[in-house]
Amino acid sequence: MHHDWVDGVVREYDDREGFGVIDSLDTPEGCWFHFSMIEVPGHKTLLADQLVRFTFDSEVKQDGFVFRAVQVRPSS
Repeated sequence: MHHDWVDGVVREYDDREGFGVIDSLDTPEGCWFHFSMIEVPGHKTLLADQLVRFTFDSEVKQDGFVFRAVQVRPSS
């Protein structure tokens, strides 16, 4: 199931591997994301503790997570 935009905080991001986890009240235990989902120009990276807005799918199985981001944008 696809969900609308919510606010979150990057828990961790591995720039070398290209994936990370976002925490939010809407995604208990975290939401997995891949660098290709980050909507910024140039090199796509995020930092731990960075505020973001994201959409996500639920009831998926991705590296042990049941939530997977579809779009991720740094908060302004």
